[in-house]
Amino acid sequence: MFSRFAVWTGLSFGLIVLIFFFSTHSFQPSVLSFIVLSLFLSIDLVVSHVILYPIFFTPFKHIPTPPGRSIWNGHFAQFTNEPGGLAARRWMLEVPNSGLLRFYLAGNTERIMVLSPKAIAEVLVSKYDDYERQTQMKDVMEKKIGHGLILAEGDRHRHQRKVFKPAFSFRHIKGLYQIFWSKGVEMTKAMEKDFETSRKDPKAIRIADLAQRTTLDIIGLAGMGYDFSSIQNPTGRLSIECGKIFPPVSKFTLFAQFFSSLISPRLFTRLPIKHNRDVQEGGRYVRNFCERLLHDKQQKIEKKETGHIDIISVAMENGEFTNRELVDQIMTFLAAGHQSTSAAFQLVVYVLCKYPEIQTRLREEIRSSLPSISLDSPVPISASLIDSLPYLHAVCNETLRFYPPLPFLQREAVRDTVLLDTFIPKGTIISISPAVTNHDPELWGPDAGIFNPERWMGPGNANSGGATSNYAFLTFFHGPRSCIGAAFGQAELACLVAVTVGRFEMELLDPGKELRIKHGPLGVPEDGVVVKLKIVEGW
Repeated sequence: MFSRFAVWTGLSFGLIVLIFFFSTHSFQPSVLSFIVLSLFLSIDLVVSHVILYPIFFTPFKHIPTPPGRSIWNGHFAQFTNEPGGLAARRWMLEVPNSGLLRFYLAGNTERIMVLSPKAIAEVLVSKYDDYERQTQMKDVMEKKIGHGLILAEGDRHRHQRKVFKPAFSFRHIKGLYQIFWSKGVEMTKAMEKDFETSRKDPKAIRIADLAQRTTLDIIGLAGMGYDFSSIQNPTGRLSIECGKIFPPVSKFTLFAQFFSSLISPRLFTRLPIKHNRDVQEGGRYVRNFCERLLHDKQQKIEKKETGHIDIISVAMENGEFTNRELVDQIMTFLAAGHQSTSAAFQLVVYVLCKYPEIQTRLREEIRSSLPSISLDSPVPISASLIDSLPYLHAVCNETLRFYPPLPFLQREAVRDTVLLDTFIPKGTIISISPAVTNHDPELWGPDAGIFNPERWMGPGNANSGGATSNYAFLTFFHGPRSCIGAAFGQAELACLVAVTVGRFEMELLDPGKELRIKHGPLGVPEDGVVVKLKIVEGW
């Protein structure tokens, strides 16, 4: 079986022989000969990887490939012009396949996308040890958040997941609803203030800004027992530096990331570009902050001043983590833990503005079932109250289906394996896409491409949405590496949506503007969802 490396090695050897044979002088080491050889090897690398391998030597020639592939950049232009999984979703509908698709990114880097439930089950469940996070992605993420639970693999991941399980148990999350609710109330008060003091005409606010600060406060309180007070401090350093860790990804950055992988999967994070400088600067600040937070936490434990169970106290009580490892875990849950819920909340606001009849119906359910909000004398909220609102959960689940915060997941085969009877060589990159599977008509029916909360309302549909497979809803993935914080995030989202919709009538500042998803790992709206607010009195 030929590989990219084998093709490149063969051509390189041939070039070296030709250079030596046709040299008019003896082949003595010199700067010129080194430059010439380096140039030929570079050209050789590009030709073998970008042109020869995809056409002649790939073992996946039998797998269907979408049309429109560039000889240099594969389907890269389609991906960047249709972000958020739109291009891949179109391929699913237009390209006949048996559960696998082959596509190419910049530099003709090859990917295999899994589409059928059987293929997804093999990668995520029955053969999940055969696949790990892509080497380049691990290197990128490690520079951002350290080597915590998200990046752990194999036995190490299984052990860490077991350690953190009590902090994400059903019973423990039920006790966090009051934190979610109170921070949601605080957020709505800040929205009122921002809207009233806005000097723009017409008055409007960007949901992303407050959403990110709110979810950061929530992960601080619920995850670390520490209130960052980011809602009240819009220019706070922590919120700004956390934003630098996950900056918007430009087309140039994407291009550099894919092409650098041709040379080394670890090269990208070492390139002297603004993206990497921002990540490094933000990472240094957040790491120093987490070290101080850990020190404070250790002192409280020594003085027996700790309160409820949280993520970090669980890890500390386990006693198996070094201080550096604990800081990595804090960074993982701090920097990554609030981003996805913030993205989901922005998208719920967007769809409620797009479908005012859904917004009105949801507000009626919320106001008829939940206590009025007040910072002066807040009425305690309970998990049972929030969980008793079927339409609230239908709207949240449908948004998570329609706009998954993580549109793509990449896995790399760490050993030779088989997928749907297809041989998968070690090093093959497998792509799993919630943005695609969550819209598959074969799993969700002919209205899969329509936003419809009603699919979650029928008898027995509250958890499945009426889909025909357990693997149809991929937002939190499945198997031993599924999202450990899924229930946490869903409860948090429900509380934030309930408070906001109960208090405000919302309208997009520009209703005719098409939703664009940013380039990058998270499916975040490009403009941060800019809305006009109207306080609905009486609640």
